[in-house]
Amino acid sequence: MKNINILDTQILSDNWYTLKKVSFEMIGIDGVKSVLEREAYDRGNGATILLYNKEYGTVVLTRQFRMPTFINGNETGYLIECCAGLLDQDNAEDCIRRETEEETGFRIGQVEKVFEAYMSPGSVTELLYFFVAAYSHDMKMHNGGGLQEENEDIEVLELPFEKSLEMITSGEIKDGKTIMLLQYARLKGLLL
Repeated sequence: MKNINILDTQILSDNWYTLKKVSFEMIGIDGVKSVLEREAYDRGNGATILLYNKEYGTVVLTRQFRMPTFINGNETGYLIECCAGLLDQDNAEDCIRRETEEETGFRIGQVEKVFEAYMSPGSVTELLYFFVAAYSHDMKMHNGGGLQEENEDIEVLELPFEKSLEMITSGEIKDGKTIMLLQYARLKGLLL
């Protein structure tokens, strides 16, 4: 049963990504029809990955500046997070391999897709593809840090897995996708 009928879509901003205002009719679970408006931010779909090394019990994370967190009270604006990026017309696996090498310097081979999730479905259209992959030091091609032409200024962190879990509790790691992947690794025993 289709209970949504889009009446109008307006572009409010098309600067960095696209902000749309959508007017629609919706038939609720009570059978009542309502006309509503919502705004949705379309930035495209993305992929994220947790790199782990079972032998050393370590994970590779990144630290980078995130303006939205700064204006919402994060004093430095920096977040510790898993490597991630937008698909940019690639499939999710190709995207995450590209982003991993750009951001961390590691050229990985096999990746394992673990799930997909909408991270902020009340306002953002993005579907995020989650991956894990084993890494070793011989996969390191360069220092990482992201692309200069994209103004990326990314610090690569290799941390003990247990320390990364403690950083969730201490509040040093507040990024949702990173928390999800670290907890996934814990539940699945990837580093035990």
